[in-house]
Amino acid sequence: MTLAFLGCQSGQTQQNAEVNNAVSLPAEGVHYVDFSDVAANTIDGVVHIRTTQTRLTPLYQSFFGFIINQGMQRKEYSAYGSGVIISDDGYIVTNNHVVQDAESIQVTLNDKKVLPAQLIGTDPATDLALIKIDAADLKYIPFGDSDSARVGQPVLAIGNPFNLTSTVTAGIISAKARNVGIIENARGMESPIESFIQTDAAVNPGNSGGALVDAKAHLIGIVTAIASADGYYTGYSFAIPSNLARKVADDLKRYGHAQRAYLGVNVIEMTSSIASQMGLQEVRGVLLARVAPEGAADKAGLKQGDLLLSVAGVQVNSFAEMMEEIGRHAPGDLVNVTYYRNGKTQSTTVTLQNVQGTTSVIRK
Repeated sequence: MTLAFLGCQSGQTQQNAEVNNAVSLPAEGVHYVDFSDVAANTIDGVVHIRTTQTRLTPLYQSFFGFIINQGMQRKEYSAYGSGVIISDDGYIVTNNHVVQDAESIQVTLNDKKVLPAQLIGTDPATDLALIKIDAADLKYIPFGDSDSARVGQPVLAIGNPFNLTSTVTAGIISAKARNVGIIENARGMESPIESFIQTDAAVNPGNSGGALVDAKAHLIGIVTAIASADGYYTGYSFAIPSNLARKVADDLKRYGHAQRAYLGVNVIEMTSSIASQMGLQEVRGVLLARVAPEGAADKAGLKQGDLLLSVAGVQVNSFAEMMEEIGRHAPGDLVNVTYYRNGKTQSTTVTLQNVQGTTSVIRK
């Protein structure tokens, strides 16, 4: 879209303004992206997951019009989803909500071979889980760099929702660092991390835990949710960034529990009004509303009222962006942060802490 000021003094001035501000394409133009090779190289890396669990439910019996409680009965329930093979020895990443409370997990490969799976660990705060099947020389999808993914970039969403073979849909990245409030904080201990990649690739129930891949056939996201009033695809889907998923998967494999890092702050997202009050010309960063005493930020010298600009070299302009970047680090990591205070941009090094306020590993 071209914007021009009204009241230009001459046609030549207006033309120059339009040329200077016009959106232009690269010199080589736009090329059609053929995803057939990408699909062929990745569909075998996506599996169907079926879980079963039994629940106690009331047993009612009708006698001459009267409903009488006859006690409890055990009833088996099944749930379905997708998963992504991330190593040739059978480690599979999926969503926590696909396997939570499962008593048994069954995996169907794209060649329809069925194998039992072991639950390695879950992280409800990111809605991620790691399972494993006993197999070797599997085709897997290598992790890509979700930071380098760009809005407008073409992507494929691959899932196995119907226990047939993997299905492929195409779209583009619509937005990044989306916080849509769908991950529940059931344990009341850890803040959910939501910084989704939003796409318009069509996905439906059963695609949860599937792969979002780029044109290099690299995994850049784990498909997690759709924006829908009826539970079916209506335009937007959301994926957990691969850089976060890789860190959580590594933690679950090594410790059986995600090693969450904390900065020890509460923040307010910036608005034009707040920026104006601070004498800033642009809206950027997140404002530190509270700095926890003896927390990581406090020990590094950060104070309430500071404007946090970047973490580990990555700009953070929203709560979601800050949480994603911190979530990709472990307690004990040293990260450089930049912040704005009293008219000056400064930097310091923060030693991140765990939920207990230490840098120790928390085991399951």
